[in-house]
Amino acid sequence: MSKRVRQLPQERGSVLFDVIYEDGSRKSNRRVPMEILGGLDGDEPARLFIEEQDEAIAQKSGRPRSRIQELTRSVTKALKLVSEAY
Repeated sequence: MSKRVRQLPQERGSVLFDVIYEDGSRKSNRRVPMEILGGLDGDEPARLFIEEQDEAIAQKSGRPRSRIQELTRSVTKALKLVSEAY
């Protein structure tokens, strides 16, 4: 059996964020492309990116999303070995 190592989101070109909304709800592991992060703005482009996603979701569902209260980077996990069974 061969074994492989799962790639972390950072290795795939994205960063994960946890979002807490003003109504108290929480969404974990929201994926944001690494290309828009960095520079002097820090994580502010991630907030704008997630707000745009929320707006698109709200238009499709017909229910407005609450405003973002807090945005933090998700904690990264250690690599896991995954065995492939054939």
